[in-house]
Amino acid sequence: MKFMKLGSKPDAFQADGKCIRYVTSDLATDVTINVGEVKFYLHKFPLLSKSSRLRKLVLKASEECCDEINMVDFPGGPKAFGICAKFCYGMTVTLNAYNVVAARCAAEYLEMTEDVDRGNLIFKIEVFLNSSIFCSWKDSIIVLQTTKSVLPWSENLKIVGRCIDSIASKTSVDPANITWSYTYNRKLSVSDKTAGDGMKFREKIISVPKDWWVEDICELDIDLYKRVMTAVKSKGRMDGVAICEALKTYAVRWLPDSVDSLDSDVHSWRNKLLVETIVCLLPSDRGVDCSCSFLLKLLKVAILLGVDNSAKEDLLKRISLKLYEASVKDLLIPARPPQTTLYDVEMVLSIVKRYMMHRHDLDVAKNEMGCTDFVLGHGSLLSVGKLIDEYLEEIARDPNLSLASFIDLSQSVPEFATPVHDGLYKAIDKYLKEHLSLTKVERKKLCSLMDVKKLTMDASMHAAQNERLPLRVVVQVLFFEQVRSAAGVQPLRNTSHYTTNTEEESEKTAAEDCNSLEKQMSRIKIKEDAFQEKCELAKQSSKNSKSGIQLLPSRSRRMFGKLWGFGKGHADNRSSETSASSQSPTSMVPGDTKSSGSSSRNRRHSIS
Repeated sequence: MKFMKLGSKPDAFQADGKCIRYVTSDLATDVTINVGEVKFYLHKFPLLSKSSRLRKLVLKASEECCDEINMVDFPGGPKAFGICAKFCYGMTVTLNAYNVVAARCAAEYLEMTEDVDRGNLIFKIEVFLNSSIFCSWKDSIIVLQTTKSVLPWSENLKIVGRCIDSIASKTSVDPANITWSYTYNRKLSVSDKTAGDGMKFREKIISVPKDWWVEDICELDIDLYKRVMTAVKSKGRMDGVAICEALKTYAVRWLPDSVDSLDSDVHSWRNKLLVETIVCLLPSDRGVDCSCSFLLKLLKVAILLGVDNSAKEDLLKRISLKLYEASVKDLLIPARPPQTTLYDVEMVLSIVKRYMMHRHDLDVAKNEMGCTDFVLGHGSLLSVGKLIDEYLEEIARDPNLSLASFIDLSQSVPEFATPVHDGLYKAIDKYLKEHLSLTKVERKKLCSLMDVKKLTMDASMHAAQNERLPLRVVVQVLFFEQVRSAAGVQPLRNTSHYTTNTEEESEKTAAEDCNSLEKQMSRIKIKEDAFQEKCELAKQSSKNSKSGIQLLPSRSRRMFGKLWGFGKGHADNRSSETSASSQSPTSMVPGDTKSSGSSSRNRRHSIS
């Protein structure tokens, strides 16, 4: 820390209790000055030789026959006045980053200028500020923090502005040229090198990161922090990634972790102001820089604290542009009254719709420019499709989630965004498990979201034995597997294990959920006496087969074709809404079975 010593005489100031200060001298004191609650018994001559204002006040007191001088609202209080008084006596005074601002404001109040005496206190302090304080990174931050206690004097003297400019200028310096001390608690990068003799040793790479400055300015209050960050952005030399890192670090530093602390009466206003300020300081380019996870966390806090709609709207726009980066945990936004669900599904649906609108506009612009980058254009959409399936699987456990909300969210992304429906199947199965009161029509409507042709082998096998699914859906699964097996089509495989580690972990979790479901499932029992023996043979052959699927007998295939019911007719009404445990193919009229044989075969041929 920089410091400056003024004067050479020993300090002769003494204290008598908390409210009296005097100078030990052979001469009796001849003036009493009240600063706040402290009385200073001093001598006129040294004071009047340095301070123009004290001259005026002493003259006025003499005319009014008053023995004391009262200084109301003295900047810096008794401590700052003591520094000025010692300077007038020529006693040793040490200025540093903690007291220099108060001393400068006090000297301005006392009018200790060059017109009164050459080399006066104001001049010396200004030299110290410009040559030492503003050249030091940490001293500039300390001085800026102390300016709040002497407002508006520090603002009028432009000390605040000069501190902010000094800090902002240093943040944009090339990290390779940083020579001053700063706070950086995160781990330095470490490289492992192999020595020539085969022994390993670790070498720390002592390098200055681009965001070296973000932790130090986190100590500033929110109003000063906002002004510093505004100045940093105005310089135009700081990229958006570093800006977002600074805002994230500040949010982590000051926003409490618990919900109760966030919404408490004591800190609610401050936390609300903090969130609004951070949103205001986000980079102007909404499509880059800040991670979607950080933006969603800000949105959760903003909803909880009830920040203004403009801030929430800005966050929603930014999140919708980077939705493909989000995780299911990020999207679990707690619902607020009067909502009855656990999570705010409507908010997520709004974000997805915004994302799709943005994609539409982007696709139109690309078509006009003749750009056809399929990988970059649709890769993010596939990520969003998978994200929505996983989100549906998570919220399906909510007993208050309406069927309409589930369907709307599932249909918010186009079909090609979900080439594999395993995730959607798991979500539907969990919804059926939690909402046992669904009618047959509702269950049919829910299961219509799923395309059995997009299920992998494992999901198909699970669905074929799932009693919660309508019998019609089960038959569709079995029939399509027969068609696929007969045509020699390679079954779908889930390729999610080729993605990142996080996705691998989510796939493991999904597999565990699937295993837990398999423990509870039971096989479908078809009670038709005429087909019982053939169905048992089909099951036996499916167990012995390596793929688990074999062609069913021709009569059973005709039955499955009948139950699949692509066309409209009374046979569809009898079987489409029938569960595996309540009805069987015997409910069909024999004549209908015969008459539908040819049409059923035609339909199977068109699919295969």
